[in-house]
Amino acid sequence: MRYAINVPINPTSFGQVSISILRELYNRSSELSLFTLGSVDLNSFREDKGFNEWLTECKGKSYFHSRSHPCFKLWHLNGSLESPSKEQSLMTFYECNSPTEAEINAGKNNNLIVTSKYSQEIFESVNVKSNLVPLAFDDFSFHETKSKYYDDDRIVFNIAGKFEKRKNHEKIIKSWIKKFGNDKRYYLQCALWNHFFSEEDNKANFRATLGGKSYFNVQFLAYMPENASYNDYLNSSDVILSMSGGEGWGLPEFTSVCLGKHSVTLNAHAYKEWATPENSVLVEPSGEYDAYDNLFFKKGDNFNQGSFQDFNEDDFISACEEAVKRVESDKINTKGLELKEQFNYKNTVDKIESVINNV
Repeated sequence: MRYAINVPINPTSFGQVSISILRELYNRSSELSLFTLGSVDLNSFREDKGFNEWLTECKGKSYFHSRSHPCFKLWHLNGSLESPSKEQSLMTFYECNSPTEAEINAGKNNNLIVTSKYSQEIFESVNVKSNLVPLAFDDFSFHETKSKYYDDDRIVFNIAGKFEKRKNHEKIIKSWIKKFGNDKRYYLQCALWNHFFSEEDNKANFRATLGGKSYFNVQFLAYMPENASYNDYLNSSDVILSMSGGEGWGLPEFTSVCLGKHSVTLNAHAYKEWATPENSVLVEPSGEYDAYDNLFFKKGDNFNQGSFQDFNEDDFISACEEAVKRVESDKINTKGLELKEQFNYKNTVDKIESVINNV
C-alpha cells in the first residue's frame, strides 16, 4: 500500500521514534511519500548511507503525492490537524490525564494511535476511539557494550530525560541524596540537560536541586548530542530511576532496562506497558499533583491539562535499597533483556500499517 508519512527527523524523542519507524520501513524497501516536520537533523545518528539516500528518494516522492493516499503522522495533538492526506492516522505521546475540547477534537479528526493502555482508556472515557501501538527498542543506535566504566565496585544509578517538573527529577534526586549522598559505595549520574533552557539556566536548576550543597557522588552531565555517547551513558549504570509523573512511554528508562539494567519504576501511566515486578522494582503512586509548571504545562491552555502521578519518598528509598540487592545478586537484569524480543520495531510498524489499512 502506498501512503505518506509525516514525521520529525531530529534528536528529540519524537525524532528518535520517527527514525526507528523509518528505518524499519527502509528495511522493507517501502515506497513512501515523506513529509518532514521541522528541520532535518541526522547528526545524532550513526551514518547509514543507504538509509539516508532512501530518505531523500522518499522526500522526492512527496512532490507527486496524491491526497487520496492515507498518511501516517507522528506528532503532538497540538498541530495534528494539518495533513497532506484526506485520511490521517496520528500517533502521539499523551502525558496528561484530562483531555481538553481541543484535544478531543484533534483525536476525533484523526485515526488516533496511542502508545499505552493508560492513554487509550483516558481517551475512551471522553468518547474518542484510539488504537494501541506500543513503542520498541532501537537496536540500531543502542546495544550492550560490556565495558567497565569505573575501576571500583560502586553501584551506579542513572536518571535521564530533560529536567522538568513532570518527570519528578528534583524530588528523585533529593530523596536519593537522603539515603545515598556522599556514600562512596553509590553514585548518581544525571543526564537531565533541557535544550529549552540556556546553559546558565540548566546549571542553576541543578544547583538549586542540591540546595547549594556539594555531593561527591552526584554528577550532572552535559548534553550528549550523539546516540553513541548516550548509549555509553545508559550502559554505565546499574540502576535506572524511572519515576516520572507522566510519560507516553519513557524511552531512556525503557532502553536501559532492555540493556539489562535494573530499574526503580513508578507503577503508573505508560510505564505499565513494559515494567513488571520481574524486570523492575515497582513503586506504587501515592497520589497526584497539578501538571502546571508555567513552562511546558500552563493552566487553562487548550492542550496539556490535568495532573501527574506522585510517589512517597520512603517507598522510593525502599525500592532503591531493593534494587541494590538485585544488583548485588546479579548485575544483569535478565528479565529486562527479554523486553527487546517483545518490543521490536517490526511489530510496531506491523501494527501501524494494520491501523492505516483499516481506516
